[in-house]
Amino acid sequence: MKTFSQFINEVYDKDVMGRSQIRKQGEGGREYSNRKKTKPEIRRTKNVGGGKTEPTEYKDRKDIGTNKPKSKTQQQPTQERGTAGVSGKEAQRKAYRERKARESGAKSKTASELLSKKKETKSHPDYKPKTGGAKYSRKERISLQRKGERALRDVFRKQERDKGADKKTANAKAQDRMSK
Repeated sequence: MKTFSQFINEVYDKDVMGRSQIRKQGEGGREYSNRKKTKPEIRRTKNVGGGKTEPTEYKDRKDIGTNKPKSKTQQQPTQERGTAGVSGKEAQRKAYRERKARESGAKSKTASELLSKKKETKSHPDYKPKTGGAKYSRKERISLQRKGERALRDVFRKQERDKGADKKTANAKAQDRMSK
């Protein structure tokens, strides 16, 4: 039988319990749990052919489990800090120009924006663009739709003309009967 003092030691602090997170290590070398959607959850689909679609399957990235260094995502300075020495007069001119630009409403770039220009990456030499995804290109789909609309319009116009022709012939026959 436990004593009262032993029960007190097992009580948990509510604040800590509310904030604690239990993280499951991800499979496949991931740092965190796998957040990939299951097949029924996937909303993106691909055309299979014959007017049918099926959910796309995502492939795992090759760099799973490694964090990208800042040098990959942000452009790094090319010179040492403090090498761009500016004279006092030049600094005043620059400040004056920036102030006037702000007053006119022009937005100047921040240091992080200036440094965060990413280098253009070329596609992998083994990359082959997908083929046979959609049945028709955008141009073909639009032209087909317009052809269908035109055909419908012609059908409706013909029906309207026939209605008018029927009325004319009916009137003509009635006139003939009346005149006899």
